[in-house]
Amino acid sequence: MSCKMTHSLLPLYFDGELDQIASREFELHLDTCQECQEAISGLESARTQLRDRAVRFNAPDALREKIRSQLESSSRPIRQGSTTRTWMALAASWLIVFLVGGGMNSLWHRHTGQVQTQNQFARDLLASHWRALVATSPVDVVSTDRHTVKPWFAGKTSESPTVNDFAAQGFPLVGGRIDYVGNVRVPTLVYRHGKHLIDVFVFSQPLSEATTDGARTQGYAIRTTELNGEYAAVVTDMDDAELGKFMRLLAGAP
Repeated sequence: MSCKMTHSLLPLYFDGELDQIASREFELHLDTCQECQEAISGLESARTQLRDRAVRFNAPDALREKIRSQLESSSRPIRQGSTTRTWMALAASWLIVFLVGGGMNSLWHRHTGQVQTQNQFARDLLASHWRALVATSPVDVVSTDRHTVKPWFAGKTSESPTVNDFAAQGFPLVGGRIDYVGNVRVPTLVYRHGKHLIDVFVFSQPLSEATTDGARTQGYAIRTTELNGEYAAVVTDMDDAELGKFMRLLAGAP
């Protein structure tokens, strides 16, 4: 891994957002690169200073007094005649709070887990695309012939993806490679449009995780579509108009 590549991945590594493979590659480079070690140390120092100098506020006296008054009023004795009704009402309200709170807590954790999974999915896609951009070659098999690229995946991934060439429409096939998204080996088709590289990650299962569809990160977009019974995630820095053309070609290909 070169310094040029680590500079673009350094913020992701520092925040713990790289996948396992990219993190290992980054750390191998870090062991031998003084410049990158100093960059990491600088980020750590900045984070420590921000945390130690964080602005903190004390509660105003008026708020303290209001809370104290409410606590004192709640601790006053309850009239004997209304004790049973009061405690029954309190018990019912506590039960409602417990049930609603428990349900909300469960929904919150479920939602948080889904968001984390979605974010990791997107990070894996972007990290793979960025690695390809700075690599010596963005493909493992170089060919504009789909009949050469498709058989190359046989035995290397669980399924050989559908391969089409859109050179006539301005999106020529460059070749293919294998990436890891999570712990899954994913066949990746590579296209080019002008100076823009387009990665098409092909999956056998629906991409229910890819809810980042339509978002852009540092200028790079992720789009998803079906590809002749398979499911594809596309990553590129093309503008939305050109990307839309490519997505229509990809979705309509036989």
